[in-house]
Amino acid sequence: MKYYLISGEASGDLHCSLLIKALKKLDSKAQFRGWGGDLMAKEGTVLVKHYKKLAFMGFWEVISHLPAILRNISLCKKDILKYVPDVIIYVDYPGFNLRIAKWAKTKGFKNHYYISPQIWAWKESRVKQMKLILDALYVILPFEKNYFEQRHQFPVHYVGHPLMDELSKYLKDSKFHKTYNLNPEKPIIALLPGSRLQEIKKMLPLFIQISNHFKKFQFVIAGAPGINPKYYNPFIKFSSLNIVYKNTHQLLQNSCAALVTSGTATLETALFNVPQLVCYKTTPITYWIGKKIIKLKYISLVNLILEKGALVELIQNDCSFEKLVYHLEILLKKNSLKKVNEDYHLLRSKIGGKGASKKTAELIFDAIK
Repeated sequence: MKYYLISGEASGDLHCSLLIKALKKLDSKAQFRGWGGDLMAKEGTVLVKHYKKLAFMGFWEVISHLPAILRNISLCKKDILKYVPDVIIYVDYPGFNLRIAKWAKTKGFKNHYYISPQIWAWKESRVKQMKLILDALYVILPFEKNYFEQRHQFPVHYVGHPLMDELSKYLKDSKFHKTYNLNPEKPIIALLPGSRLQEIKKMLPLFIQISNHFKKFQFVIAGAPGINPKYYNPFIKFSSLNIVYKNTHQLLQNSCAALVTSGTATLETALFNVPQLVCYKTTPITYWIGKKIIKLKYISLVNLILEKGALVELIQNDCSFEKLVYHLEILLKKNSLKKVNEDYHLLRSKIGGKGASKKTAELIFDAIK
């Protein structure tokens, strides 16, 4: 079978690579082509374009890059017509993927969507279109199945979260400190400033400022996949901070706490049982527009899944030096850590066990074979 996959960011690249690995076990003649990153390429996907050339975040950022986005959409359509896949698998990245899926439906292609757009957060009107253009939708968050099936009468497959597949493989590296020239006597606080340039530019200077306040700890930055290491140099040249590239999971396993820019990273951090503060800042205009159209009580996946404010979320003006220091000091106390562990245990029970990639691969393969 010929598979065409489209992901537009680092997390999508990871989830696609796990899905491809599972599909190869079912289909010995599988061929893969698509849009993604290094992990997909490692699994044998012929990349049309790397996600780091696609990841535009925020309303103003999308508008300013609209000509490039439209060129990419046109290129994608032409490439699909040339490749003629048996199925197109879309992974998150809704602004781009739903446009392609709508067009692909008119051309008779099979549309399977893995990791649903977060339409429960905004643009709920997209559900009507999705019901018409998708042959199957695979959801990974426990509340999404009820959302689609009970609220919108849209049958979906709940497969569990693919992070459980990936994280179950990791064991703590006893040589981690030595590998990255870290002080084994000082506890590590991980800094995850985001996977996009816009996020890093907003969050990293503030995180570095915080690191100067907590002298008993060493702060280590998780370098984002797809971001040139040189991009971090202007931010850290006057600090003593270390950066860990392509090894975020080991960093988390060796950390006592983390400052995390909202996104999939909040869930990853929680699944490694690392206490965290959720931090987020964007441009004033993007935040203003977002407040008008996003009607969620929380922004982190952990709080959304647990349906309560288990994690402190410091957003926009609340994401200040003073408030970060205050909440981090509280987070590092023993009584706070006990509460965090209880919440994380509940989180794991809600998500369920591993096997999401395998389940999704089997459903897709059975549907098209």
